[in-house]
Amino acid sequence: MLIPGHTRGHQSLVVSCCDGTVILAGQSYDSASAYARDQRAWAARHDHEPEVLPPYPAWIERLHQFDPARILFAHDQTVWEP
Repeated sequence: MLIPGHTRGHQSLVVSCCDGTVILAGQSYDSASAYARDQRAWAARHDHEPEVLPPYPAWIERLHQFDPARILFAHDQTVWEP
């Protein structure tokens, strides 16, 4: 899956497992905490909460299309889980 990141031509890997979808997000985010911040802002905007949250990159929508159970990052050993 092509997802913008800080590396040109970046790709992420999506794996369907028996206990949910795992995304190896590579360069799309540097860390789980950066993703969690943007994920919260994305979710709040989709829940029509006030516009007081930070902006998030457009490609987060692409990650959410896979309804991930876990996301792993290239520069962080922390695994994001909803």
